[in-house]
Amino acid sequence: MNFKNLSSVFIIAELSANHNGNIQTAIETIRAAKRAGADAIKLQTYTADTITIDSDKDDFIIKGTIWEGKNLYQLYKEAYTPWEWHEELFRVAKEEGLICFSSPFDPTSVDFLEGLNCPVYKIASFEITDIPLIELVASKGKPIIISTGIATEDDIELALYACRRMGNNQIALLKCTSSYPAPIEEANLIMIQDMAHKYDVITGLSDHTMGQIAPVVATCFGAKIIEKHFILDRSIGGPDASFSMNELEFTEMVKAVRLAEKAIGVVDYSLTQKQIDGRVFCRSLYVVEDIQEGELITEKNVRSIRPGYGMHPKELKNLIGKRAINSQSKGQRFLL
Repeated sequence: MNFKNLSSVFIIAELSANHNGNIQTAIETIRAAKRAGADAIKLQTYTADTITIDSDKDDFIIKGTIWEGKNLYQLYKEAYTPWEWHEELFRVAKEEGLICFSSPFDPTSVDFLEGLNCPVYKIASFEITDIPLIELVASKGKPIIISTGIATEDDIELALYACRRMGNNQIALLKCTSSYPAPIEEANLIMIQDMAHKYDVITGLSDHTMGQIAPVVATCFGAKIIEKHFILDRSIGGPDASFSMNELEFTEMVKAVRLAEKAIGVVDYSLTQKQIDGRVFCRSLYVVEDIQEGELITEKNVRSIRPGYGMHPKELKNLIGKRAINSQSKGQRFLL
């Protein structure tokens, strides 16, 4: 996969915790993502023990989110995707024609994913400060997608430098708002365009807002990657269910993004044949009152009107006050 060769927006369905602890649900979700028009399915590769420790000290208690009151260990134990599932999920995705890749969260998960020949790596928003992890991932020489949900400019620059220091310039930055769900007014999608120019990378959106507005607007701002959490049915529950799209919603989002791509088009000032044909409805100079030979040409007897078969309207100011060299009748294209 080469980010610079993307011919259309690359749409990722994020599985995350939406398997709800059931491998069959995970498999069905992958197949539903294909039906919904996704290009890829993304996993997360960690265990509760590789990402945190089991502690009820205040630092480890989640506050101010939909997971209020849980400790980190409890959340990640509930949400993680068992590593023994990965090989099967990669296989199913390949069978469906989807690219399957993952977010690693520590060196052991990178090594594990390398064993599965993971084709792309994603650095999650909260891992953007983990420079040793980013260096390790970058050293594998594969494309890297980095979310920026909690990143300062310094964080972004350090992460990019880490990748490039390891000889890896296959980088995409995703605008992200790390709020679950994210308020639309905090999306700041114009940053997609700004990051592309500022950091000379492919940019996109990892979206936690509700609905399809943000992905469509992001596409119009030049996003080449869109990532959305995907679930079979929110009624199955789970840590991420409330801000995930179901199959119908994801399908409609994909359609809207593809239409937005068509609407954006390309920079081209030449006209299509249909536009050329439509020029007959332009204005041009016509005789609107009969004119006798030698009569003075005025704004009363020659006007710029539709259709566009006659002389260009820009000539009118040069004609006013001159005398007609021949007689012309109302409705005739004005002739010198």
